[in-house]
Amino acid sequence: MKSEIIQALFLKFENARYTHEGFECWSARELQGILGYLRWENFIKVIDKARSSCENSGNQASDHFLDITKMVPLGSKAERSINDIALTRYACYLIAQNGDPGKNEVAFAQTYFAVQTRKQEIIEKRLLDIARVNAREKLSKSENKLSGLIYERGVDEKGFAFIRSRGDQALFGGFTTQDMKQKLSVPENRPLADFLPTLTIKAKDFATELTSHNVVEKNLQGETTIGNEHVENNKAVREILIERGVKPESLPPAEDLSKVRRKLESEDKKVLKEAKKK
Repeated sequence: MKSEIIQALFLKFENARYTHEGFECWSARELQGILGYLRWENFIKVIDKARSSCENSGNQASDHFLDITKMVPLGSKAERSINDIALTRYACYLIAQNGDPGKNEVAFAQTYFAVQTRKQEIIEKRLLDIARVNAREKLSKSENKLSGLIYERGVDEKGFAFIRSRGDQALFGGFTTQDMKQKLSVPENRPLADFLPTLTIKAKDFATELTSHNVVEKNLQGETTIGNEHVENNKAVREILIERGVKPESLPPAEDLSKVRRKLESEDKKVLKEAKKK
């Protein structure tokens, strides 16, 4: 997510805050628009899921979701009342967790309401961590998909490992998987991908998806043929990166993803703990 988008969303959420009966809160009607939901009927379904999550976590939903009415102008000096909900930070956090993660606004909100301090740099860092974790999980799914496809075409687990290794060598300009693990000081028993930056993880994922697609489209069979396809796809992805001035083998290692995951989980637990104090 680009910094300017983050800045714009940051200001929207900040400006939407108000005080209701002495508590910091957000209007559900206003949050609906900020989160990119066009219809109230669709957004209220997300709110209902969030209420259930609140109750399931041992909290009283009425402490965080306060039903209220508000007056809205009709355009001719007339007004009418509509139903609204005053939401605590915790309620907003649960709504974001139950929203559509494909929306930039929802992805941002998940972090915005998770952190107790509203410093933009903290939000940006957490969003980057989440993006990297998601990219790694996506790569794992892509590799599992490819493994399943090629198993049906005469390639066993050992063959898949060799194909994946050949792909790494093509992507990293001749450096083998083991070479890269030594270069980045990756522990022997850990996957290389857990220490790669997001860009490289996504590059590996794209090449893997290309291979899966072509295995089916071209009806490829056997370790050698599929391995050659995977090498060519990784070479193609590498060429794109090189054209943009990026050498994947020269990028510095990223933080151990196991530590990143623990940190994100710890932050989420703090949110729940703080909510139970209210």
